[in-house]
This record gives sequence, structure tokens and C-alpha cells, in this order.
Amino acid sequence: MSSANRLWKIAAVLLVCIGLDQLTKAIAKATLPREDAWSYLGDTVRLQLAHNYGAFLSLGDSLPPGWRQALLSAGVGIVLLGLLVYLLWWKNVNPRNLVPLSLILAGGAGNLIDRVAYGGYVVDFLNLGIGTLRTGVFNVADVAIMAGVVWLLLTDFLVKPGKQETA
Repeated sequence: MSSANRLWKIAAVLLVCIGLDQLTKAIAKATLPREDAWSYLGDTVRLQLAHNYGAFLSLGDSLPPGWRQALLSAGVGIVLLGLLVYLLWWKNVNPRNLVPLSLILAGGAGNLIDRVAYGGYVVDFLNLGIGTLRTGVFNVADVAIMAGVVWLLLTDFLVKPGKQETA
């Protein structure tokens, strides 16, 4: 895959995912209450504004603020920068992994933008479930990360060793 083609694919995923993530978070901040949830589809979908100071499912939100900021802002920023460098300049990136890794990068960047802009928290607003079986509260960036991870896992299981696919 040419460097230009690789750059366009990465840039397209980043622009779409980060743009959609930040747009939906801005709408959520402007319209949703923090106290009550708006329920749709027989309470399958709930919309409620939440400030997540931790990581996935609020992991790490009880850490001291300095440690939490270092780990979830600086640490995540370094990992994302490393992933970006890998995607852009590493010659042996498997083409089938380019989009899913770009989704992970975009989701991480969307949440990192929140942490920097809002003093350490991420805007979450989506909750799905049936009855008492519910997800945690999440956002579009989290969906991008999970989609990238699932995509990588599925391609590892579905593609036979030695068989190369092109993206």
C-alpha cells in the first residue's frame, strides 16, 4: 500500500470518528440532563449526560487526581502518539489492520480531547440494555475503540495464517 493511500485512509477514519464523537458530545452537553435519563425503545436506549473521570467503565476514577491525570491524559497521549507513528511510518503494517487500528486511534483521541478540554473527564451519554442487564454509560469514541478491537480479533480468527488480505 502506498504511503499516500495509507495516509488518506487513516485521515478519513480520524476525521469522521473524531468529528462525529465531538459533535455528539457537544449535542449531549447542550441538551441532556445529568439527573434524569431520557428513555427510548422500551428503555432499551437511555440518554443521560455523565462525566467519566476514569477510563473504560470508570476504571481508575478513584485514583488520586494527579495519578489519574498522568495515566489517563499523558499516558494515553503517549500510547496514541506511538500508534499514530506506527500506522504512518512502519512499513510492515498489515493492510487489513489499518482501519481497525485507526478506529482505536480515533476513539482514544476523541476521549483524550475531552480530558484536556474539560479538566480530566470524558463526556458519556449512551446506555443500552434490556431490563436490569445494561451497559455502562459510553460515547461514540468508545464505540470506535470497541469496533476496532472486535474487528482486529475477528480478522485474526477468520483469516488463515499465511493468507494476506489487502485493505
